[in-house]
Amino acid sequence: MTTGGLWAKGFTLLEVMVALAIVSVALVSLLSLGNRSVAAQTRLQRLTHATLLAQQKMAETEVNSRRGKLERTLQQGTFAVPYEGYRWRLEFAETPLPAVMLVTVTVAWGDEKKNEAVDVSSFLF
Repeated sequence: MTTGGLWAKGFTLLEVMVALAIVSVALVSLLSLGNRSVAAQTRLQRLTHATLLAQQKMAETEVNSRRGKLERTLQQGTFAVPYEGYRWRLEFAETPLPAVMLVTVTVAWGDEKKNEAVDVSSFLF
């Protein structure tokens, strides 16, 4: 039998191992990309919820201001179920115009230092 006979039609063990290594690197990369995608989607969902909750709190503040039922001191609290993981803070600041007040609503769901919060500001007359 010649040396190029049966073995010339198949792959060597080294070629198979190199191919498996390439495929495994590609699969690990795809799995990590999927995990990062899920983490980014979760963060965006929290950011969207926090933004909507901040807008809701700002609207409540504007309505209470027009009705004359607004305390212009620092206020804070948490939201009701299903948003109990979010907390809010309402801050007031003076402006150069005595009839105008700057109001800032902050809604946070984690550590504010890690940018896990949303601020919405508005002027009240």
